[in-house]
Amino acid sequence: MLKRYASRIFSHSTLPGVPRQGSLLVAEPFLGESYFRHAVISLIDNDSKTGIMGVVMNHGIELSLSEIVEGVKIDVPVFCGGPLAQDRVFFVHNLGNTLIADSTEYAPGLWIGGDFDSALDYVNKGYPTDGCIRFFLGYSGWDNGQLDDELSQNVWAVGEPHALQSTTLLSLNGDTMWHHAVKALGPYYRTWNLHPLSPMAN
Repeated sequence: MLKRYASRIFSHSTLPGVPRQGSLLVAEPFLGESYFRHAVISLIDNDSKTGIMGVVMNHGIELSLSEIVEGVKIDVPVFCGGPLAQDRVFFVHNLGNTLIADSTEYAPGLWIGGDFDSALDYVNKGYPTDGCIRFFLGYSGWDNGQLDDELSQNVWAVGEPHALQSTTLLSLNGDTMWHHAVKALGPYYRTWNLHPLSPMAN
């Protein structure tokens, strides 16, 4: 009852926007699904034929890269990118093609993937990872029309690709990133930031 009532309060002023490659999806305050609770998703691909793909940027998990990838010598945190393909490792970075060959820039200052050995070499040499590169298990995806339906129900707000700097997306975690993203959405969403991760905190 509290969740439904509060959700109506916080959804009256939302402006869904139009998602595109590089956009941020910011979860509405009372979205209860574990994968997407207070999630900030970076949309990597938005294709009318293949559907929409993104990764949840701010849900850290209790695993390090060395625990899931052989040959990694340094502890680097891993994040849950979403419920799909959780047996695969994805990575997003701002290092560009100079350091990570064959990577693809999908938003200003953000690249997806590239040569995995180059990424591991970067990590193993002790170069900075916080604010530079982030590894994920799994991704989030929507079939054609599915995200439009969710947007019409105010499940997500859409932020511009440049709403948060790449270093912010690759360094902040959890509720801290969500509040930064909500603030970047502008005044229409200011009531969202009044909501704590747990409604019972009030």
